Amino acid sequence: MSHQSPSGWFPDPFGRHEHRYWDGLRWTEHVGSSGRQMVDAPVPSPPPQSAVQPVAVVASPPVVPAVPVDRRVQKQVRKLGVGDATRTGGGTLFTEQVLVVNQKAKLFERRAEYGVFDQHGRNLGGVRELGASMSRLAVGRENATKRLQIVDAEGRPLLMLTRPATMLKSNVTIMREDGSLVGHIIQESLGVLASLLGGKFNVRFRMEADGVTLGAINAEDWRAWDFNLQDPHGSEIARITKTWAGFGKENFTKADNYVLEMHRPLEDPLLTLVVSAALVVDTVLKQASDGSRRIR
Repeated sequence: MSHQSPSGWFPDPFGRHEHRYWDGLRWTEHVGSSGRQMVDAPVPSPPPQSAVQPVAVVASPPVVPAVPVDRRVQKQVRKLGVGDATRTGGGTLFTEQVLVVNQKAKLFERRAEYGVFDQHGRNLGGVRELGASMSRLAVGRENATKRLQIVDAEGRPLLMLTRPATMLKSNVTIMREDGSLVGHIIQESLGVLASLLGGKFNVRFRMEADGVTLGAINAEDWRAWDFNLQDPHGSEIARITKTWAGFGKENFTKADNYVLEMHRPLEDPLLTLVVSAALVVDTVLKQASDGSRRIR
């Protein structure tokens, strides 16, 4: 209705009644139908439900940042033939069944540093040597006390591995970050004359917790390049294999690369001892300056 229209009853423009009263300026609440007068606020009626067409809202997929991978690690795993895409872990040091441990190459090594990756080359954590022990003055740098801190991919400390100064056999203590003891990796043989005796006395370690032997770590040749890990019944549960680091690293640096392959899921404390074994193998067995392997 125009603002100039006179007041009166007119057909209800909202369609709810037969008539609605126009007071000359606006539509009022006074309505009528079938000869009866009623009150109904002059508001537009909502459109019928059938006329309302739902609008499909398509959610944008979340943006997942790309996880960097190390192609050299992938190559190492493929070369050894241990990679298996069906064996997916939880993306941590203790949920993956294949770990690749790569030492950072240094011409003059004072403190060892390692990166730890899964079989796809994703970083899971690292190992860093802490401090310098005064015992090196008495027994030499390689035989001095060693302290290794194990960290996750974010750099948060997980474990502390300590090998006291030694001249012969090594004894590595594994502690959690809260100070609780996990167990020990204890050297039982030196590997002396192993090459002459057909490997019968290759280097051997035992893994124990609370005074109970949980397994063994056995060098597979007198040079102690590769190891098999066994449970107390002699069944192989894992392997540690040294991989080729490349001509430059092998000949001009002290960098060592290892792959740990666990054959089945393990439970703690054996799981932590097996993972720790792969992380300390280069601390217990060190490459001498002439490239040979010898016990530290």
